[in-house]
Amino acid sequence: MTAIREPETTRRARGRELAPTPLLPQGYEVPVTRWIHPATRFRELLRTEPYLFGPGVYDPMGAQLVMYHGYKAVYFSGYSFAIGHLGTTDMDLYSGPEIADGARRTVSALRKFQLTQAVGDPSKGIAPNLLDIPPVVVDMDAGYGNIFNVQRQTELLVTAGVAAAHLEDQVLPKRCGHIGGKALVPALEMIGKLRMMRAVADDLGRDDFTIIARTDGLSAIDAPEPARGLDLAIERACRYLETGIPDLVWCEFPTSDREPVETFAAEVRKRFPDASFAFNWSSSFKWFLDPDPLTFAQLGELGFKFIFITLGGQHAAGHGLSTLLSAMAERQEQGYIELQRLEFEEGGDFPTRSHHEFSGVPYHHELGKAYDAARLGREFAEDLPAEKVV
Repeated sequence: MTAIREPETTRRARGRELAPTPLLPQGYEVPVTRWIHPATRFRELLRTEPYLFGPGVYDPMGAQLVMYHGYKAVYFSGYSFAIGHLGTTDMDLYSGPEIADGARRTVSALRKFQLTQAVGDPSKGIAPNLLDIPPVVVDMDAGYGNIFNVQRQTELLVTAGVAAAHLEDQVLPKRCGHIGGKALVPALEMIGKLRMMRAVADDLGRDDFTIIARTDGLSAIDAPEPARGLDLAIERACRYLETGIPDLVWCEFPTSDREPVETFAAEVRKRFPDASFAFNWSSSFKWFLDPDPLTFAQLGELGFKFIFITLGGQHAAGHGLSTLLSAMAERQEQGYIELQRLEFEEGGDFPTRSHHEFSGVPYHHELGKAYDAARLGREFAEDLPAEKVV
């Protein structure tokens, strides 16, 4: 008999409350956190964790990998989405509904992935993998227009089941935070957009939807105020916090230097001692050359409660696929065989090595039998009624 291997995530899940769902075959269960709204769960995690780290992804499969590896949040990156969706840079070239649809499909995919993993693969002795669904945080850029564009976009995100979104104070069309030439809208215009975000979420019954206010004041070359640089970033952050609307504020830093980060957090907290921050541990910075890089734990101590790497998924995908393509260009089929050896190496944990299991074929087979669906779940002769077997 094949030994059932128990994933690490299942070992961590033991002792948690589980419950059945009609979307699973009889005898299978999922964590009851499935029925906690992502916005509620995200706030609770912000309150109880030293910090939350959300790997940056741009599609449902990337988010599922984040979930598989046990992360407690997913960051749906705008720049990543621009590259993955349009193959272009982050210059407001996609529309709000496009990224909202990507986020909606991602939230839906995570809920489905929890079900497929909860079945495992009974035919191969692979035990159920009990995973919590990580809340999704989405890039809302500068709102894609005026307050009514913000109204529509917030409604799309909230109804998609997103936990949080961030809005920035750049003029439209906005630029990536590490592209030069940024200009800021007046602070009152940004505050109006934040008020609209809060109003929409509250109207939809999601007063726990987390709002993150981002300022690009540190590197903006044009703004209505006379201040520039770090002084402007601190001033903007404090003005947004004065409204009581943002749950987190985010200053986009142009380098990996720790001094501006520490100064920003300290100065804002002089006026708002309980202020919490978001931080882009950006892949634009060559952290491997930094002799003393900021750690996630250090950022957490400074009050940075949500940390993310916007383009982490893009860099990993680009590196992995380029490695494969280079190997196949040089060694043809042997290049792919080398990839398979790495995937199936003992001790490795690459869930996509079995697309059969990762995409949920066992789940569909088992649920097909439970629902007596035509053909689904009836691939084998023993599944068929006796009179059908020739």
